[in-house]
Amino acid sequence: MTLVPDEHRFTGVSMRRRLARLLGAVAAMLMIALAVAVLALVQSRGLDARADGPYYRALVDGERASLALADADASLRAYRATCDDAALEPWTRAVGASGRIMLLADVERRELAGDAEVIRAYEEAARRTDQWFTQYAEPVVAAVAAAPAGQVDCRMELIGTAPPSAEGEALYESARTALVHYLAELGAQRDAIVATRAVWEHLLLGAVATLVLVVVLMGTMMWLALEGWVIRPLTELTAAVRVVSSGGIRREIRPAGTGEVALLAMHVETMRRDLVHQVEEIRLSHQEVENAHTLLSEKTRELERSNRDLEQFAYVASHDLQEPLRKVASFTQLLQKRYGGALDERADQYIEFAVDGAKRMQGLIKDLLSFSRVGRTGVPREDVDLEGVLVAALAELSDRIAETGAEIDHDPMPEVHGERALLQQLFVNLVGNSLKFRDPHRPPVVRIEVRSMRAHWEISVVDNGIGIDAQHAEKVFVIFQRLHSREQYAGSGIGLSLVKRIVEYHKGRIWIEPAAGGGTIVRFTLARRQGQPGPGRLSTERAQSTTLG
Repeated sequence: MTLVPDEHRFTGVSMRRRLARLLGAVAAMLMIALAVAVLALVQSRGLDARADGPYYRALVDGERASLALADADASLRAYRATCDDAALEPWTRAVGASGRIMLLADVERRELAGDAEVIRAYEEAARRTDQWFTQYAEPVVAAVAAAPAGQVDCRMELIGTAPPSAEGEALYESARTALVHYLAELGAQRDAIVATRAVWEHLLLGAVATLVLVVVLMGTMMWLALEGWVIRPLTELTAAVRVVSSGGIRREIRPAGTGEVALLAMHVETMRRDLVHQVEEIRLSHQEVENAHTLLSEKTRELERSNRDLEQFAYVASHDLQEPLRKVASFTQLLQKRYGGALDERADQYIEFAVDGAKRMQGLIKDLLSFSRVGRTGVPREDVDLEGVLVAALAELSDRIAETGAEIDHDPMPEVHGERALLQQLFVNLVGNSLKFRDPHRPPVVRIEVRSMRAHWEISVVDNGIGIDAQHAEKVFVIFQRLHSREQYAGSGIGLSLVKRIVEYHKGRIWIEPAAGGGTIVRFTLARRQGQPGPGRLSTERAQSTTLG
């Protein structure tokens, strides 16, 4: 009986669920850390682009504009003092082709449109710079250009036509102050962006460190989980199974670990119990087999004693019983010869019955001796050519063949491994039966056919006699069994029993089949001669048959 563990009694959390929880927690931590890292990376890259993009370019442009404004003011002062066009060259370079000092390009202005403080500071600086240009710088340049050439004191000529220098200085100082404020505001905003970027970079670094820590923690936890849940319990289970497989089958395998591993240990223990049960059944079976073997040995010894007794009986029958029987037959025949006709008819009939009974008893004892001696002659088996055996058997039956006018033909006969004398007796009995039980309305025809099988030869004796009913196909092989009365067909009823004993002695089998159109087919098998191959040419080709008639 197989013992199945009750899985519903297993109340522990399964390993799959434990691993799912552990991996779920680790995955949540990883997702959070990864989301923070991605957000920090995006913010850092965006702030980096702003700090090193429009703000940086705006600062560069502002510094360049501040220098250009200072150069333009100094050039304008020299040009006003000397009225020399060469003094105006720095001015020309400062204002360029546009005639103005550009504080911020249109692109940066659009990119900085969201920063209101910077835009207000820029607009104020641009407005005051324009005021200096329009209210002082451009009128001075126009006045100097319009003054008569060759004047000794250029400044005297500009009195009344150009704005006063004090006004220009005030406008310049106002523009420079506004420009410095703009640059300070722009720098402060850029510094704030750089500081915010540093915060996000630190957050990114922390997120990456968290990711690394989570991965290391996950690896450690997975190793500890595998060690505690799987490796150690499986090691213990393996050691216990090794002990059982080494012969300690009675040792109980205790559940190790939890979850599926514990369930596996329970199933292994169930297998061990089932194996113990099966081993016990096998042991009992072996004991029964040993008992049966002992009983069989006793029966064999009894059979050997019985066989020895049978051999002793055969010896007694062949010597002690036949001697008085011969005397009875001899004196009965002498009585018949001497007093035959001298007594009345009834006495002659009694004497004839006694003579016939003695003769039949002698034939019966002779057949019994032949039956009992099969396999006990001590003659070794050899390779026998059945062609010669059949010829000898037919020669022994030649008188009956001639008397009945029988026609006998056969296939080429093979070589088999057996005892020649017994095989000859086999064919004598079979062909003799075909001649004895012939159909009275037609001459007997006997056909001996040979078919090659894988490990033996199948030989069939086919006749056109009276046939045997299928219900008696096994009965005819029983010793002393007769299907007809002694008045119809003479004989002791031992012929086919002797044939079966000879075939079985040669490790073959024999059976009877009805023949088409009437008659009987007796089939039997014989072992091939030693070293002979399987089916060959003889099974497919038929040589010229031999016919006797």
